[in-house]
Amino acid sequence: MGLPETMPASNASLQSEWALLRAACSSLSGERDSTQEESLRNSLQRSVNWEALLQLADQHGVAPILYQILSPLGGHVPPASLALLEQRYETNLHRTLILARELIRILNCLEGLGIDVVPYKGVALAETLYGDIALRQAGDIDLLVRPREVSRIRNALTELGYTPHLLFSEPEERAYLESGYERAFDSPLGRNLVEVQWALLPRFYAVDLETESLFRRAIPATVAGRNTKMLSPEDMFIVLSLHAAKHVWGRLIWLCDISRVVRLPALNWEWISEMAKSLGIVRVLQVTLALTNRLLQTTIPQTAERVFSPDSVARALAEEIAPQVGSASSPDVESLGYFRLMMRLRERSADRIKFLRRLAFTPGPGEWRAVRLPAPLFPLYRLVRLSRLATRFVRT
Repeated sequence: MGLPETMPASNASLQSEWALLRAACSSLSGERDSTQEESLRNSLQRSVNWEALLQLADQHGVAPILYQILSPLGGHVPPASLALLEQRYETNLHRTLILARELIRILNCLEGLGIDVVPYKGVALAETLYGDIALRQAGDIDLLVRPREVSRIRNALTELGYTPHLLFSEPEERAYLESGYERAFDSPLGRNLVEVQWALLPRFYAVDLETESLFRRAIPATVAGRNTKMLSPEDMFIVLSLHAAKHVWGRLIWLCDISRVVRLPALNWEWISEMAKSLGIVRVLQVTLALTNRLLQTTIPQTAERVFSPDSVARALAEEIAPQVGSASSPDVESLGYFRLMMRLRERSADRIKFLRRLAFTPGPGEWRAVRLPAPLFPLYRLVRLSRLATRFVRT
């Protein structure tokens, strides 16, 4: 793979900045190879719009990584730009410490209630994958939970000063627990500060990975000095790949996370392959590995190359998606184009059919807000969903 990767036409003027950002992320591992060193040096020698670079780094969630890589190279970076990067690094560290404190407070509370959770992404991911909580841009606190515990956890978070970001009626709450996958909670420290997830994706994506199995395979970990659990490395690769695919791999930090997992020693790729086949997500993982290699120069282990050798469709998808990653724009997850892409990412026709069926007949908050139906008529929201989708697609 060579730098720079082509960017969308709308961002073509940021070619140099995109190349430098990717080179910095590629150099994050402790031992840089000659190709990564050369890419970084070449990128620094080009004319760089430093204001645009910093904005791009923020959009992709990799400003702390960019600072760590560039700070020893101060002679190649304008002092004002380096000072701004350092300021953002310290601001991120401050927010990360606040999130770590909140995470410990929540874990202590839930443990006292006998509720088992697995923190992942966010602070937990920064410490377990990067070994430094300041290296990953702080966002929120993500907790994987068992579906049966959602109500108790909501009550516990309320006692801690959190409020649900969305309020549901009792029928909506029951339906969302079955069809959705997460509830966000606000606090005086920020909106959506905590995300409680009882599934990896909304039900209509048709990836039926049981949460209970993730708990069974979870391993001991220490996060912010506290003993807890984390996903097994194999599950982490699958979970992070599914999350990135849901957002069309639109932020570089998600590929950085996956690159760190790929580098873990003794990752059981054969087991990952069998799990991917059972879930029907082989193509998702093929595209993920192809993008990680192409955009971050990550060396893919031989076993992974063998079991996830991309087919012609996966190669075409990676070619199509790679130039779009640099835009860091959020995909329209309600568009016809997005749904078509999600179907192309599934290798089995049965999964594509299941996706379409669930997509058409799984109502959610959008339908509940659009039309207010009394509780006895709640099942009719399936028709509301179908009608809204049909209207949207006709206009596309």
